[in-house]
Amino acid sequence: MGFVGSALILELLADPDASVVNLDTLTYAANPASLAGVANEPRYRFEHADIADRSAVTRIFAEHRPDAVVNLAAESHVDRSIDAPDPFLRTNVEGTHVLLEAARVYWRGLAAGARSAFRFHHVSTDEVYGDLADGAVADEATPYAPSSPYAASKAAADHLVSAWHRTYGLPVLLSNGTNNYGPRQFPEKLIPLTILNALDAAPLPVYGDGQQVRDWLHVEDHARALVLILTRGTSGRRYHVSSETEHRNIDVVHLICREIDAALPGRLDRPHRTLIDHVADRPGHDRRYALASRRLRDELGWTPRVSFADGLGATVRWYLDNRAWWEPLRGAAYRGERLGLATGGGR
Repeated sequence: MGFVGSALILELLADPDASVVNLDTLTYAANPASLAGVANEPRYRFEHADIADRSAVTRIFAEHRPDAVVNLAAESHVDRSIDAPDPFLRTNVEGTHVLLEAARVYWRGLAAGARSAFRFHHVSTDEVYGDLADGAVADEATPYAPSSPYAASKAAADHLVSAWHRTYGLPVLLSNGTNNYGPRQFPEKLIPLTILNALDAAPLPVYGDGQQVRDWLHVEDHARALVLILTRGTSGRRYHVSSETEHRNIDVVHLICREIDAALPGRLDRPHRTLIDHVADRPGHDRRYALASRRLRDELGWTPRVSFADGLGATVRWYLDNRAWWEPLRGAAYRGERLGLATGGGR
């Protein structure tokens, strides 16, 4: 019931012939409200389990007999990985290993036709490629150079998936996506954090000089791409999912401020850009990520439908209109405090 996972489930269930089993351990970033609209849908089943729990994962395979697996389970916030890397290694590396082994045993027991059609789709990130120079773009053959504990854990998981394909023949698909944004994103990430802090007239933290460059991908465009890769991708292939639209972090924050200024003209704290607060940069912070998505576009015909301008405006409006979704999270799971200064004990 995380951000990208819930968007993917909604996209899959839009097909009346599809059914989905959602395995989720419900960490701090999961919100059941994201899937409230399908909670009673007969084609949707929820399993409260941890992908690192071998017995639970084995049982779920045996009971539900899936045609495919999409692994979106991950600890994903870079700042938290700096303060406490252990959960990232357990979920992202050990959990991926457990899921791969359960899938391999299950796949080998399938009848020939089902075995040929089965797919294991592992979803990863652009951060595995590390910091890119201006003008450089990572393609599917670019060597890995992760910087953060989060990125390193995802890189390790990616290598496990590739190894299970080469060694055991497990039919896998890999995809690497850029920075996602949109509705129902946990408020520790840049865009929702900036929106909610602005609504509270709280400081809007910008790391360092704010010149870090990211490629922003609307979560619904990402979900559509994941379905295409799962259903039409070639086994053993990697696909990049990127809007190829780059923006500096400081510019994104200014755009959000302008959207909120326009949406709430009566606010006394306008213009909201006066709340911007440049804070100490994240340790090891990569300056730029960029992915080439030509393979996905040429082979599978995917193109993003949501422009960043339209998507960001709609995202701001979604948070303004859906306080019931985020207020419980803001009050308990995360209050907007600074993370990622390497002050934790590593656990």
